[in-house]
Amino acid sequence: MSELKRVLKYASAYRVLIFFSITFAVISAILALYAPIIAGNVVDCIIGIGDVDFVKVKALLIRMGIVVLVSALCQWFMYGVNNRITFGVVRDVRNDAFDKMQILPFEYLDSHPQGGVVSKIITDVDQFADGLLMGFTQLFTGIVTILGTLVFMFYLQWKIALIVVLLTPVSLFVARFIASRSYSLFREQSVARADQTALIDEMIGNLKVVKAFGHEDENQVTFDEINEKLANTSLRATFFSSLTNPSTRVVNNTVYAFVALFGAFVCVSGNMSVGELTIFLSYATQYTKPFNEISGVVTELQNALACAKRVFEFIDEEPQIPDYDKAPSLENVKGNIELKDVEFSYDKERELIKNLTLSVKEGQRVAIVGPTGSGKTTIINLLMRFYDVDKGSISVEGNDIRKLKRADLRENFGMVLQETWLRQGTIKENITLGRSGFTDEEIIEAAKKSHAHSFIKKLPEGYDTVISEDGGMLSQGQKQLLCITRIMLHVPPMLILDEATSSIDTRTEMRIQRAFQKMMTGRTSFIVAHRLSTIKEADRILVMKDGHIIEQGDHKSLISAGGFYSQLYKSQFEQ
Repeated sequence: MSELKRVLKYASAYRVLIFFSITFAVISAILALYAPIIAGNVVDCIIGIGDVDFVKVKALLIRMGIVVLVSALCQWFMYGVNNRITFGVVRDVRNDAFDKMQILPFEYLDSHPQGGVVSKIITDVDQFADGLLMGFTQLFTGIVTILGTLVFMFYLQWKIALIVVLLTPVSLFVARFIASRSYSLFREQSVARADQTALIDEMIGNLKVVKAFGHEDENQVTFDEINEKLANTSLRATFFSSLTNPSTRVVNNTVYAFVALFGAFVCVSGNMSVGELTIFLSYATQYTKPFNEISGVVTELQNALACAKRVFEFIDEEPQIPDYDKAPSLENVKGNIELKDVEFSYDKERELIKNLTLSVKEGQRVAIVGPTGSGKTTIINLLMRFYDVDKGSISVEGNDIRKLKRADLRENFGMVLQETWLRQGTIKENITLGRSGFTDEEIIEAAKKSHAHSFIKKLPEGYDTVISEDGGMLSQGQKQLLCITRIMLHVPPMLILDEATSSIDTRTEMRIQRAFQKMMTGRTSFIVAHRLSTIKEADRILVMKDGHIIEQGDHKSLISAGGFYSQLYKSQFEQ
């Protein structure tokens, strides 16, 4: 019921369309109920052999044709309106889900498979739409038809109508009994479908790694297991849900048989004409038909609501901590940063960074080195406020970054990461990332500084060449050069270079390092590097191990100290 209430809340935004849908449903149902009356009158016009009132029959048939035509038009309009309502609701749900994805904390995205999130926003919402459309279409007309036929049947012959009403709860009980058991199975089906989507998404994104390690057979086994689970769950869900319609049909056909038998006795006794019995039998069929349709709707709704529950659970996930209401504007940033008694860990059971204190003055170049897992990239995540510190504080120009707007903070940082991110679009669009105000000359100049211009001009359309998602056929080094070009195009007051040249050849790297040296002049810079030869010119080198800064100083002082940094450096130049 909670999911159904949530769906109705979304649908309430389309009250006007719902009003029109109900109106068309009422008109269509009333006309459908009026048609049997006309048919009954036609039957009563046939008195015997050679005794037929053809003039009246003709008039009644013309009237029936008009009634059927108008009823069909009303149904057509109703279907159109219901489509608008359904896909309007689906659009709103998807918008809310996508908006929530934009503000979810990184903890959620890092701990849930990407394919599972995609499955909720795409597949589950599609399943939800199918059930909702059938629900709107069948539910309105079904309810109106049931109420209308009851009124007409009680008006014609209340005793027979009472038999119909007394047998109706049996049909409802059967439908509810089956539906309550199929809901959990449809939910299992949604989970299995999400697991399958997650696996496929993971395989597509890492296909080169899979083939390189010859892991195809193991992946096939894993996929077969998930696929088999999905097939079995779907089969059980469909089997149980498919019992609803034939079960209710048995009950409804029993109702029809009782009506026909009792009505025949009433006709023989002279209390009802054959035409009226024809009308009553038609009403009995029309009365029971919506129960069959609604039972089918209930089955679809079970699937739809099971999918809706997963989507609503995603929408209800706790968002990231919102920006501070009275956040000051971050202006005239020089690059003064201070970390004070910072503590942080991804897994609260395992300690990572503890009591980290660091003061960086404007224009300083700070290199961060250390073994894998020592906390280098974690410091970058904290500076950019991808994660918030557990204890302590990080300040920029004396402002605690938790009291600043994330957009203001990140606008003053320029990042080049080891992981590249490109989207489908032109080379130029990937360099500007949708930012306006840059001329072609400025873009080309930035590309020349990053040494990307030479390969871009060799592409079929140059800067207007369209690349596919994640760079398509570009090499990893070319992708990284495009990401460096973004920073060269607009250099903010603070820079973060996390293995920024890891995929670039040594000769090009030396040229880019010279460009970086110019770019970093007067700007606070954080450089994460494993190749220690690239950070010899840094003003300060932080040596991290197990979340702690164990050494700091410039290159010469750390080498002369003969500590951990000296060992790391010499290990790379043993020859």
